[in-house]
Amino acid sequence: MTFSYVSHLFCPKCSLTCSSDQVRNLCVCGSPLLVSYHYPKMKEELSHDILKDRQPTLWRYHELLPIKNPDYITSMGEGMTPIVAMNRYGQKLGIQHLWMKDEGLLPTGSFKARGAAVGVSKAKELGLSEIAMPTNGNAGAAWALYAARAGLKSHIVMPLDAPLITRNEVSISGANLYLMDGLISDAGKVVAESVQGKDWFDVSTLKEPYRIEGKKTMGFEIAEQFDWQVPDVILYPTGGGVGLIGIYKAFKELIEIGWLEQDKLPRLVAVQAKGCAPIVKAFENNQEESEMWPNASTAAFGINVPKALGDFLILEAIYETNGTAIAIEDGEISAEQKEIAELEGAFICPEGAATFAAVKKLRANNWIQAQEKVVCLNTGMGIKYPESVNVLAPTLEVGEHL
Repeated sequence: MTFSYVSHLFCPKCSLTCSSDQVRNLCVCGSPLLVSYHYPKMKEELSHDILKDRQPTLWRYHELLPIKNPDYITSMGEGMTPIVAMNRYGQKLGIQHLWMKDEGLLPTGSFKARGAAVGVSKAKELGLSEIAMPTNGNAGAAWALYAARAGLKSHIVMPLDAPLITRNEVSISGANLYLMDGLISDAGKVVAESVQGKDWFDVSTLKEPYRIEGKKTMGFEIAEQFDWQVPDVILYPTGGGVGLIGIYKAFKELIEIGWLEQDKLPRLVAVQAKGCAPIVKAFENNQEESEMWPNASTAAFGINVPKALGDFLILEAIYETNGTAIAIEDGEISAEQKEIAELEGAFICPEGAATFAAVKKLRANNWIQAQEKVVCLNTGMGIKYPESVNVLAPTLEVGEHL
């Protein structure tokens, strides 16, 4: 059996094609490169029945992943995160079918493990030994730890105010960690300059083609978990937007190979923070690309991205699925994080909480209907953001009672 049906890389802007067997970053036109597969051949040879006896990891979809030789796979069991019914919260909002896909249960505590697993595996297959990247926290943690598992060296640059736990994850992995007083865009400039003249693979968001291939497995899993149907609406916390782009790519690929109906795609919602909402602004102005967001700031640190390299791909996914983009106040994010914990017992990350705040607003204006099937992506563990919670508790003396 063919392990991977990978075909080539292509540019979504200028249509240039190139081999996936060579080290590639951006296209010559400056656009991200994407991976294409032999879809007609796969449609002819395979059905989703092949998945029935496979292990519950993202590698169950290896035919639609870019690794040709399984010996290079670097894995810690990532994938197949649960779809959790949010019944009490949904009932409060008047939504009959509301779910959360909980990515916080992945290795390293966030959805970034998906991109790291596939990206590091492909880097190893390409013969690379060192990677470099900017990060707001979770991505750096995931890539540093997966690189360590693969025997690769990593160089990670993150803003000084990145979450402490993610800094610790990078540091303990043995990576070279650098902190800077600035945004992820500033860290990205440092990495871009530092890789020049070195044999380091720049794995910045969408500057290599393979992180998105790991992230798209969220879409494969959602389709499989809904018995090869799709929900009506999927809400995604959007910074660099690779997950949203990946989910859209996944559904299109499943249609290509005949595993999903041609005419059914969920409406995709990009959720951003009011303090950093370049995609929302571009969507509201019906633009194809975003503009740099000045003085970007939000407590949902993972979506504090002033301009995404793949902004045109994010907006395409929204437009093509009749989706929308919405910005949420930090205060609303904090309140929703608390409400989800109290109603559903789930301590989710601020970025995940933003999607629930968005659901509340979109249900209130009837953009989401009561009977629709809705999925919110929680992209990480709440315990990775201890500073997002203010603990108020009385102190008891020894011998005192409640």
